[in-house]
Amino acid sequence: MFGNLLRRMTAPEPETLSDVDSRLALAALLVRIARADGSYDESERSRINRVLARRFDLTPFEVTKVRKDAETLESEAPDTVRFTRAIKAAVPHEDREQIIEALWEIVLADGSRDHEEDALMRLVAPMLGINDRDSALARQRVVKKG
Repeated sequence: MFGNLLRRMTAPEPETLSDVDSRLALAALLVRIARADGSYDESERSRINRVLARRFDLTPFEVTKVRKDAETLESEAPDTVRFTRAIKAAVPHEDREQIIEALWEIVLADGSRDHEEDALMRLVAPMLGINDRDSALARQRVVKKG
């Protein structure tokens, strides 16, 4: 279903993604982080919906469609490195810290930090050009917001 997008994302020199495709890639990364601990529950899906609605100004119907498409894309996608590379190419550096914050929202949505989720965050943040300190500060902001 998403073969063309995956081919473009995983090309040796990936092209810049359209707004729709970059939104879908980000949503798929949110799904991947939510699934990292082997559990993908309603609190995580709900948090993904809120993040997508807020970030892209989507209606509830649009959010549900994007998340469902992202779930399919995530399950078909080969690896996190190429996802992250595509997002980094599509999103300006100043906005990537917000992506890390959104990822932390998903990690913390179920009330616990799992080893697999932490490991994936340690992998993804530097690939997006965000250092450990800024990732930790983003996590602290999410915790503070509750």
